Order: sequence, then C-alpha cells, then structure tokens
Amino acid sequence: MRFLFFILTASTTLATNLPPDHAKRMESGLKLFDSEVAAILKQNCLKCHGGEKVKSDFDMATREDLLRGGSHGSVVVPFDAKGSLLMALIRHEKEPMMPDSSPKLPEAVISKIAAWIDDGAPYSAPLIAGKKPKKDASVVTDEDRQWWAFQPLKKVQAKSIDELLLKNAKGMSFAPPAERAVLVRRLYLDLTGLPPSEVSDTADLSDLIDGLLSSPAYGERWARHWLDVARYAESTGFEQDYDRPFAFHYRDFVIKALNSDMPYDQFVKWQLAGDEYEPQNALALAATGFLGAGVFPSQITANEVESSRYDAMDDMLGTTASAMLGLTLSCARCHDHKFDPLPTRDYYAMLSTFTTTTRMNVDVHPDGKVTSAVTTMNAKKNTPEVKGATRMMICAEGYDPIVMHTQGGPFFDKTYVLKRGNPLMKDGEATQGFLQVLSKPGDAKRWQWQPPAGAKSTGKRRSLSNWITDVEGGAGALLARVIVNRMWLHHFGTGLAPTPNDFGKTGTPCTQPELLDWLAAKLIENGWKLKPMHKLILSSRAWQQSSARDAKKEAADPANGLFMRFVPYRLEGEAIRDSMLAVSGVLDPTMHGPGTRDENSKRRSIYFNIKRSQLIGSMVAFDQPEPLVSQGARPTTTVAPQALILMNSPQARQWAEGLAKRVSSVGDAAKQIAMTYRLCFHREPKSHELATGLDFLKSGASLADYCQVVMSLNEFVYVN
Repeated sequence: MRFLFFILTASTTLATNLPPDHAKRMESGLKLFDSEVAAILKQNCLKCHGGEKVKSDFDMATREDLLRGGSHGSVVVPFDAKGSLLMALIRHEKEPMMPDSSPKLPEAVISKIAAWIDDGAPYSAPLIAGKKPKKDASVVTDEDRQWWAFQPLKKVQAKSIDELLLKNAKGMSFAPPAERAVLVRRLYLDLTGLPPSEVSDTADLSDLIDGLLSSPAYGERWARHWLDVARYAESTGFEQDYDRPFAFHYRDFVIKALNSDMPYDQFVKWQLAGDEYEPQNALALAATGFLGAGVFPSQITANEVESSRYDAMDDMLGTTASAMLGLTLSCARCHDHKFDPLPTRDYYAMLSTFTTTTRMNVDVHPDGKVTSAVTTMNAKKNTPEVKGATRMMICAEGYDPIVMHTQGGPFFDKTYVLKRGNPLMKDGEATQGFLQVLSKPGDAKRWQWQPPAGAKSTGKRRSLSNWITDVEGGAGALLARVIVNRMWLHHFGTGLAPTPNDFGKTGTPCTQPELLDWLAAKLIENGWKLKPMHKLILSSRAWQQSSARDAKKEAADPANGLFMRFVPYRLEGEAIRDSMLAVSGVLDPTMHGPGTRDENSKRRSIYFNIKRSQLIGSMVAFDQPEPLVSQGARPTTTVAPQALILMNSPQARQWAEGLAKRVSSVGDAAKQIAMTYRLCFHREPKSHELATGLDFLKSGASLADYCQVVMSLNEFVYVN
C-alpha cells in the first residue's frame, strides 16, 4: 500500500525516468520519512511552506506540491539530492530558505533530508492530515471550461430580444413605450452622438434607424467607444510623452471601418495582423495601430531594455485580451491567474506572438506602394517624409526593428517564459500557442498561418487572428459575446455582462446569458455585421420603453438587470460638446486627418489630439478616462467642474451665442424659446417652461444667457 501511494502521487515525467532500483530505494525512503524526515519538515519547514502560509508559492504539505516546486521553479528532484535546489537552500549556499536569524540546520539533519531525496522523496501521508494537493493551475480541465463565458454558444430558441427578456422577468412587464419625440432624440444621440434636427415625428422608425446608421456621424460616434477600449492616444506617455504625429490614421481606420460596416471578425483580424493580410492596403496597415497605441518609454537605460520590451509586448497582449475577449490575461504574467484558468505558460505562449512586432512609421505613396520609413520612437528625430506620400504609424514586422534602447542594446528575437515576470529568471523559450480554456487539445496547428516565401513577417499575428475569430474550436464564441455586450452597454447604459472587460470570475456575471448567446449567434449568422445588430436592438420593445419608474420593479430588481425600464444615462463629454456645437449651428463636419488640442476647434470631439500628459480639460471633467489601459466603461461622476465648464467656459458662451443667433430670427420671444426647445430637446416647451423662459428674458437677461441656461440643463446632457 505504501508503494502504491508513491505510484499514485508520482508525476508522469518521473514515472518514465525511474532508476532501476527505485522500488528498493523508495521503501528505504518511506522508512526514513516516517522515522525522522516528516518530523524535521513539520518542525522546520511546514509553517512557511504549506502550514500557516505558502512563501514563494512553494508548498510541501503533499508530495505533489513538493514536486511542483514554487516561484523559483523545481525545488526537489527525486533520486537526485545534488540536483535539488532544496539542498542548496537549507545549506545556505543560496538565499536561505529560513530567515537570517534562524540557525542553519545541523549537518546530520541535512544529511537525513539528502538521503531521503536520493531515495525518491516519498511521502506515506501528507504532512497535514487530510490535506489535498493544490490543483495544478498550469493544466486547464473540462471543469474549468464550465464557466459560462468559456462554453460554446448555446442554441437558444427565440424570435426576439423581448421574448428572452420577458422569459426571465419574474412576472414583470416592460415600462410603457417612450413618447415618439423622446424616442427620436434617444435614437439620434445613441447612433450619432448629435441631437436631431427638425425631424418629423411621423417618420417611419425603421427608415430613421437605417438613415442614421448610414450617416458618417455614426462611425464618429461609435469609433469613440472603441477608442476607449483600444487605449488610443497619440503620444508615448511617461515623462517625455513624445508625440506620435501619424497615429491618427488608426482613429480614422476605426471610423471608416464602422461606417462601411466592415465585418467585426475582419475588423479584429486587421487590427492584429492587417499587414499580414494585405501588406499593400493602407487601411489594413492603419488598423495595426491598435497594437501600438499603448504607452512606451522613449528614454531607457541599457539595463531596462529587456524589461521594457516585455512591458511593450504585455501591453499588446493584455489589450488584445481585454478588448476582444474580456479577459484579464496580464494577471498571468507573474503567476498563474488566481481566479481564471489562465496559466502563466499560456500567457507566454500567447505573448510570443508579438516577439518581433514593432511600432514604425511607413510611407504610403499616391500609387499605393508602401515603403518602410523611420522607426525611432522619438518624433523629433524623424527623417523627412517622402514627397507626396502619406505617413502613418503602424505595428508590423520584418522592417528595421524599432529603436528600443539608448546604449546599443540588442533587439530580442525570442520570447522566454519568465518566473515571476522577471527577465533575469528565464525558464525556457516560449513558442506560440493559445489559451487552453478556449481551445481543443491538439488543435494549435489548425490556426497556424505560414507566410509565403520572401515574406518579412512571421505569420504569428495572423495565426492569432485565426484562433481568436474561430467560433468552432477557438475563441470566436467569446469574441462575439464580448462585442455584442459592448453594443448593449452603449445602447442601454449598462451591459448584459456589467463588467465588459472582465468576463472571468472576478467580473460581474452576465444577467441574461441566454440573450447574450442569442445575440452573439445572430451576429455570426449575419456575417459579423454590426449594423444589423444595432437595428435589431433598437427595434426591440425593450429599447423603446420609457424610463417610467415603478417602486415594485425597483424593489425586485434594483440594478435593472432584467431591463424592465429604460434608465436615463448621461452623455459622454464628447457627445455633450458635439451637441452644443450642433445646436449652435457652428459644427464643422470635416472628417478624418490630424487632430488638434485647441478647445476652440469646431470639429467633433473625436478629432481632439490625445496627448497623454495634456488631455483636454473639458473632456476629463466629464470622465474621459486616461488612455493607459483598455477602458471598457467610463465612470459617470457629478462634480462641480462640469457645471463650471457649462456656465463659465468661453467655448460654452460662444456656442450659446451661436444658438441665440440661430433662433433670434424666428419671431418674438415665445417663438424663440420654442425653437430653442425643439433644437435642444426635440420637443415643445411646456406652459410653465415657456412662462419661466419669458420671465427670465423680461428680467433683462439676454437671449444668449437663456440659451446657455438651456444647454446646461440635465435634459440636454442626459439620454432619456
């Protein structure tokens, strides 16, 4: 029985490398364990390694945990005391296992431990009675795959969004339909971020949705949502924060892709590997700006070169995982993920995708030819542009490597598994692989893409894009869930899964998993087209209901996770500013191209240049996040600077004067007030509102004063 215990607890690797006399030595080792070694380990080691705590992630309470080792790798090699790190530690030949104040074990005791290891380091029982081995987090099991986000899409039989919501409504019903005028304004703000102009409330709603989805303003509105997720900015960050003057092409790619209704799977593929799909397509190249949009230090010492490189790759991988899969994969950089089945080995297998991926500028000639340009991070050292060419910042491979050092350090063409994320503690080269929890065993080759002869790239990023969009065997089901959840979030103010960047166990679970799977399946059925999904959601009774409150509903469902009413939500700072520009009649509709940091600009707010150290103050006041990491949802705060901007900023005053000029020609004060309400709220003023406005103007206030007050009201900055 004692020998059987060893067989049951031995690792597969050990079982295939047993010495010829292992059975005899194991019997001797078991006797030594029972007579002396178990007591030695309990007295001197167990308190810090499996008892009260587990230092350095090394647990010796069970034999399986002992052989697994800790954060410094393998600690005990059965049948080889000399090759076991444990012996060097307890002899104080390396960093002492015990505190410096603890005396070194007597040599006789150390010899007993060495003899026990040479005899296979067997256990007759755990050092703590009843203790079971810790699960090996590096191995993902079918049980791990049972988490709702990791399962294949369920085949949900339903005809509509409303049917699935009412199925789980606990006997509740939708709120009454919203008034037509409210619905039209909601629709415009939702799809374009701009208030409606003089639109007839009798217009067919379906036609209105189609018209807004075909409007260029749709791409500008929804691109801003994605740019938050992509942590988009146009500077490097850190102390120097050098400008990236050609990064705006990525922003323009997102706008163009959304307006053309590019299939979402292609949208993803191009952002990961546009240069490997269509190396001479400027739009495909611009898409790869997704990978290079993160922060990166431009002045580092020789000692920081390697760690900075791993930081850069982590930024690419972590953003890809958060934005596209809703996973906190970067947590596995230093240790197996504490909550989700994301092992460190999987992290580095994925990280190796970006081993030779670099930021660079390329010149796109008028004839479409693409040539390599400058590759330095420091914009001040850029060489002159090729005459007539458009320069853009992309992420690609095979050109000259980006300058990532200051003292001649090398470019790293290999990625290693790092213990505790430390470049000084390498644990073998990492080769490309994909997340076990979202893959079928042995399927890695099905996604591998081999570039043609003479190609400058490795094909790894295209291989990643194949896996991430594969619905049947890869991550495609989760990819679809995450994007339809983001769409729902921006239509309703909250997602079906309330934490859009975290579909793991630390996130808030999905409130309507059947509906989420149904929507994800619809997206895939529609060829990954987003515009039909928008129309499907906007045509639902759920989206068109009013915000009427019901005490019983709120008591039963305080967070409105059942979506039995439409909860008003505040517009983002960009949409508030754009709406003010629109109603004042001064909005400049010019699209694309370089941005500006001039708050007097009349262009839409998406064209503000985003410099990490000099964010636009009015946007920050209204909760624009810092673009350091992927932002799935913005917070909504109510703070004094917001009111002060609307009341006192010179821009707000200019827009108020523009609105006043626009309404001044319609007749008397009553007609001016009515037109102001139609432009700002898409409705006529109520009798008391009209009376209040007339009294305000009679008090000596100017029409511009009145317009500024109206644009500062909650109704103007909220979607009702």
